Amino acid sequence: MDFYIVIPAHNEEAYLSQTLQSLVEQTLLPKKLIVVNDNSTDGTQSIIDLFCSKYHFVSSVSTSVETSHQPGSKIVNAFYKGFETLDADFDVICKFDADLIFPKNYLETIQQIFEKTSSCGMAGGFCYIDKKGKWVLESLTNKDHIRGALKAYRKECFHQINGLQNSMGWDTVDELLAQHHGWKICTDDTLHVKHLKPTGASYSKASKYKQGEAFYKMRYGFLLSRIASAKLAFKKRSFKYYVHCIQGYNNARRNKVPFIVSEEEGRFIRRLRWKNIKKKIF
Repeated sequence: MDFYIVIPAHNEEAYLSQTLQSLVEQTLLPKKLIVVNDNSTDGTQSIIDLFCSKYHFVSSVSTSVETSHQPGSKIVNAFYKGFETLDADFDVICKFDADLIFPKNYLETIQQIFEKTSSCGMAGGFCYIDKKGKWVLESLTNKDHIRGALKAYRKECFHQINGLQNSMGWDTVDELLAQHHGWKICTDDTLHVKHLKPTGASYSKASKYKQGEAFYKMRYGFLLSRIASAKLAFKKRSFKYYVHCIQGYNNARRNKVPFIVSEEEGRFIRRLRWKNIKKKIF
């Protein structure tokens, strides 16, 4: 299978070389790997240039959309700056973050997952973070969810869900829409990816309401949004996070922010979410 990889990078001088080195040493090499330098002001471009000069399948493009690091739109915009330069001769398209170290068999194992399960639309491993010298699971999400940092999409699935939504919550709605279209989300807990920078460490203060807004835009509804907000707040050990989520949801509803899914897709998403909640309870 031909893998194309797009890596948005904003001021990733401290981590990018480790990410790229782990990818050029894969047992299954990507056919194309493009790094999108998104308005970096550090040495990110020098690292990109070095790898481009050494590896024929590595290339780069620069973009400058906005200076603040917002979850969702900024990274998706950068992804598409890279994606638009690629041809359509891929089997799997990956959106990876620039602060990860992949095990050498990562892409080979992802290929095996796709080959084994023809209905698998998305596949991925799990992020691990360094805590006092030990690499532990970054437990922000369930094990049936693939983190936005390391998404791999089968081509047909990617096109059917219309790619990545330009919004906070893109890495949740993509999986929900994939399931709506009959695809499976496949994870492999043997694939331990080292995440060098904590999630959200560089987000701007203005982003604190974005998660609640995302719940609204995905048509979660009043009660489901509160349950999801409470779950995330509990994992983050922050009641203030819950308050910000609810404020974000209410602001979006009051301002009639456009939805990112249709009414039919929204109904499917709510049914699926309630089904999963009941399964965990009973």
